[in-house]
Amino acid sequence: MKDLSEEVCALCGGTGLIVRHNDFGQDIMSFCRCREVEVSKNIWTASGINPSNSNLSFSSYKAYNSITMKAKNAAAKYYMEFNNIKNTKANSIAFLGQVGSGKTHLSLALGINLLNKGIAAVYMPYRDVITKLKQNIMDEEYYNSTLSKYKHAKVLIIDDLYKGKITESDINIMFEIINYRYLNCLPIIISSECVSEKLLDFDEGVGSRLLEMCKDRIVEIKGSENNYRLKNIL
Repeated sequence: MKDLSEEVCALCGGTGLIVRHNDFGQDIMSFCRCREVEVSKNIWTASGINPSNSNLSFSSYKAYNSITMKAKNAAAKYYMEFNNIKNTKANSIAFLGQVGSGKTHLSLALGINLLNKGIAAVYMPYRDVITKLKQNIMDEEYYNSTLSKYKHAKVLIIDDLYKGKITESDINIMFEIINYRYLNCLPIIISSECVSEKLLDFDEGVGSRLLEMCKDRIVEIKGSENNYRLKNIL
C-alpha cells in the first residue's frame, strides 16, 4: 500500500502555509515552499510546458560538438553550485546565440531540476508574456500581479529574451523585472538569440545588469553549424 505520509510536507503538514510570530507576538502567515513549487508548476503548465516531461532533462540533451558540450556542462555545474551562489550578486546563467542549439532545452532542464529540489523556479516565455502585459497595461491589477510574479520568483527562467521586434515598452517592462531581481540578488536563467553585444545594444541598463548577474556563466553559441534542427534536415 502507498504510504501517504511520505507525501505530506514536513514544514507545513500539508496545509501549504507557514505561521511565524513576529517581535510583537503577531502571527505572520506565508506560503510554504511546497506551495510555492506547486504554484510555479502551474505557471509552467499554463505556458504549455509540462514540468514532468522526461524529455526536458540534462541526459536527454545530446551535445554534438565542443560548444554544445560546454553549454551542457555549464548548466550541470550551475545546478550543482546553486545553493552556494544563489544569494550572491553573480548567481545567474545565460545561454546566448544560435537558433536551434538547445538553449531553451538546457534552461528548462535547469528549472525542472530546481523544481524537483523544492525550489520554486518560474517559467517566463518572453514573447507571450510581453504581448499580454502590453495588451493589459490599462488593467492595473492584472499588470501589477503579473509583473510581481516574475519580479519576486525564487528563480526566474526567461525564455527567448528579446525575440521578435523590440519596442521601448518591451525594454521598460524588462527593466522593471530585471532591475528588481538585480537589486535583490534573485537568480535568473536566460535563453536568448542575442549575444552579449546585442543585449547591450538594445539597452545598456538592462544588458549590463544581466551580464553582471551571469558573470562567468555566459555561454555564447555562434554559427549555423550549431543549429541542431538544420543538422537533421540538410
